[in-house]
Amino acid sequence: MAYRYGNRHQMELLPKSIEEYVKADDPVRVYDAFVETLNFNELKLHLDAHKVGCPEYNPKAMLKLLLYGYSYGLRSSRKLERAIYHNVSFIWLMGGLKPEDKTIAEFRRRNKALLKNVLKTCARLCIRLNLIAGNTLFVDGSKVRANASIKNTWTKEKCERALGKIDTRIEAILSECDAVDEYEQSQDSLVKMKKELKNKKVLKAKVKNILKELKEENKKSINTTDA
Repeated sequence: MAYRYGNRHQMELLPKSIEEYVKADDPVRVYDAFVETLNFNELKLHLDAHKVGCPEYNPKAMLKLLLYGYSYGLRSSRKLERAIYHNVSFIWLMGGLKPEDKTIAEFRRRNKALLKNVLKTCARLCIRLNLIAGNTLFVDGSKVRANASIKNTWTKEKCERALGKIDTRIEAILSECDAVDEYEQSQDSLVKMKKELKNKKVLKAKVKNILKELKEENKKSINTTDA
């Protein structure tokens, strides 16, 4: 049977417009519409369309990123940064913006009180729209895995009851985000290699040498009494 081969240099591999990256029924569109509908004056998050000086990332885009990411279990700012490079739904949501992990973490720290309120509303919205599957915003993931039987399916009614503990759940999520970011702040980027590895020939040569070393190490570790 013949093989099918991919072609990285194929023109128009992705749609011309980022808008076409996700389908009309993709759940990510709910998070986009939700944030666009919010009254930012009531939330006390000032949006200045005529802002001058060093440009910041649009607060709406940053809020969308955190809500969508936290809803599907991405607590680490480094992983959120990776998602906006590699995950088409995140690329669509951000309109191609690519803030660094430190920028994402700082936005969360500055707007923690606002985030708590918006996350509560977002959880209720998800239940009303039946966006429960895979959503870790208000469901304890460990309990879901421990009770993963048909009888323990998370229904809307069950999630409504879980919302009674939503304040505690959101506090736990944001505390987890703080802890993860603090732990990872000195670690290497998930979206960039060392500069010398950007050269394809250098990268290929290094991979070849490492594989050769591993092969030699494997030979030495084999028990001589084995077949």
